[in-house]
Amino acid sequence: MNEAQARIYAAIAAIPPGRVASYGAIAARAGLPGRARLVGRLLGEVPDGMELPWFRVLRASGEVALPAGSRGFREQCRLLRAEGVEVKNGRVPLSRFGLDADVDRALWGMPGS
Repeated sequence: MNEAQARIYAAIAAIPPGRVASYGAIAARAGLPGRARLVGRLLGEVPDGMELPWFRVLRASGEVALPAGSRGFREQCRLLRAEGVEVKNGRVPLSRFGLDADVDRALWGMPGS
């Protein structure tokens, strides 16, 4: 495993329960801005024995990237809901569950307040 791969896997592993991150946010946190597709590819190539919270990684829109209705899609939604993450029609509101939601709230306040 090279250094970039290790940094991406570490960034995914660092997503806390009840939070999600986009492929692009993971790439940026790994020091590889603009490499969202690499994050997606590496999620499909996780080394045997490595446990990652893969289900916490979503599209930038907050959508589950797996095909709607597929076994993987249903599993991802189930795992997210088990952690208290709101999933509606395969989409998570990043403003509430994204990694940076607390920072945004601290800086800018709650929407509508």
